[in-house]
Amino acid sequence: NVSFKYTQSHKTVLKNVNLTIKKNEFVGIMGETGVGKSTFVDLLIGLIAPDSGTITADGQNINKNLYSWKKNLGYVPQNFYLLDESIKNNIAFGYEENKISKSAVENIINKSQLSNFIKNLKDGLESQMGERGVKISGGEKQRVGIARALYNDPDILVFDEATSALDLDTEKKILETLIQFKKIKTVIIITHRTSSLKICDKVFKIQNEEIKEI
Repeated sequence: NVSFKYTQSHKTVLKNVNLTIKKNEFVGIMGETGVGKSTFVDLLIGLIAPDSGTITADGQNINKNLYSWKKNLGYVPQNFYLLDESIKNNIAFGYEENKISKSAVENIINKSQLSNFIKNLKDGLESQMGERGVKISGGEKQRVGIARALYNDPDILVFDEATSALDLDTEKKILETLIQFKKIKTVIIITHRTSSLKICDKVFKIQNEEIKEI
């Protein structure tokens, strides 16, 4: 029964929404631009709290212990900040150099299907990405985003329009990367592109302030 309305607006974005996502499911959330997909994501990851109703994980209200909840999340947005530093430092974003686990980074590179790309770079993991990642393609940027989200081995991966700016062939390769996490992690894909939903176990649509399984 989650409802939410922005204080500066009289329009309710989501009203009495009920939704269950099971552990290790692949779930798609779709809808047109402006229907509330971004609001749904912000509520889910705890950036905002519902006006009424509760969001629970294993029966616990996430907003009562946001730190614990966020430790379970890996978030991949459409646009994310890339440092003008090495690929390694961009994957282990926020960690001091001497606290980065090289073995963890290498393991994640395999899962993100970055291995061949990095092997062909002169400086490997130490290769510089350039300002906002200008030295690599859109598809490789998204894989770096996936690798960053995986660094702490979260139980839940949230993809917020993460493939929307990619061409269909590159999107297909990214989705093939995600398939390896079937039955291992909970994956939530928010998108307006139906092509991203084919790997999902079930799909919900946001429309007219409601969320319905389609």
